[in-house]
Amino acid sequence: METLPTVWFCAIAVLWLGYLFLEGFDLGVGMHMKLFARGEAERRVLLNTIGPVWDGNEVWLLTAGGATFAAFPLWYASLFSALYLPLTLALVALILRAVAIEYRGKVHTDRWRAGWDWAIALGSATAAFCVGALLALTTTGLPLDANGDRVGGPFAWFSGYAVLGGLAAVGFALVHGLAFLALKTDGGIRTRAHAAFVRWLPVGILPLAGWVVAVQTATGEWWSWALAAGAVAAAAVAYSLGRAGSEGRAFIALGTFLTLGVAAVFSAVYPAVLPSTIDPAYTLTVMNASSSDYTLGLMSVVALIGLPLILAYQSWTYWVFRRRLTVGSIPTAHTVVPATVRRLVTGREG
Repeated sequence: METLPTVWFCAIAVLWLGYLFLEGFDLGVGMHMKLFARGEAERRVLLNTIGPVWDGNEVWLLTAGGATFAAFPLWYASLFSALYLPLTLALVALILRAVAIEYRGKVHTDRWRAGWDWAIALGSATAAFCVGALLALTTTGLPLDANGDRVGGPFAWFSGYAVLGGLAAVGFALVHGLAFLALKTDGGIRTRAHAAFVRWLPVGILPLAGWVVAVQTATGEWWSWALAAGAVAAAAVAYSLGRAGSEGRAFIALGTFLTLGVAAVFSAVYPAVLPSTIDPAYTLTVMNASSSDYTLGLMSVVALIGLPLILAYQSWTYWVFRRRLTVGSIPTAHTVVPATVRRLVTGREG
């Protein structure tokens, strides 16, 4: 076993886990702008629950991609070229979502806000689906030849596993978003989010559970099956805690379900980083796709310094903005008139 490549394989799995957990709930909240919120006041509450953290959560996606590029350049090249279309679509969706969050409040008309609300919801759903499809295909395989190139047309990647992975990410994000709203709001939004979480949890996590089982059936070992069983138990605990009204513990239990599920998937496919569906001999592994030991060693030093700083900063951010929000917490929307315009209208200075 190659120690450093294995360490970085585990590190990349952790980075993807961090993205799915942190970005998962704010993508879910974004989708709930149209699925859950009732009226402008509630939509503003939803946006404010993720306002201080959503852009920081996306750092995990960038870090996962950058770490893959540096630690496993052949994995990065084959995966990102084979999935060029869904990755481009995910990038466009994330850009649209970010622009919508920033521009939604610039003009105070119902038509303006409704358009950006749809941009937030659809951008969140599209990004979640594409990232889920990418991760599912990373663990189930792509049609790669001996050079690591995709065989087939631009849609050769599209398969049942891609759809399953996309639905897994979308479904999890929706219920994770509800758990987050129940934890971060109060009043009517909290009550409805709690009830919706309990109602939709079994349905929302079903595609993710299906992805985990599919990978275990194909390549699982006893330890990965044990992790999968632990994920099922965590989901049951999350449901039970949700019914009991323990919102914080239910949120943690749902995160544990995700953690154990992702661990089960990545441990089942190890040492493969990107299986080939054409010939197992063409599969990329931690041994034949990794960078040199010098590169991995240098990356390890940088990660040991940088990762604790990122974790500390994000933890501080969540702590500062830990209090619950209600409709009453949101000030009335108003339009700021520039001083030059005000002088023209009133004919006065100041």
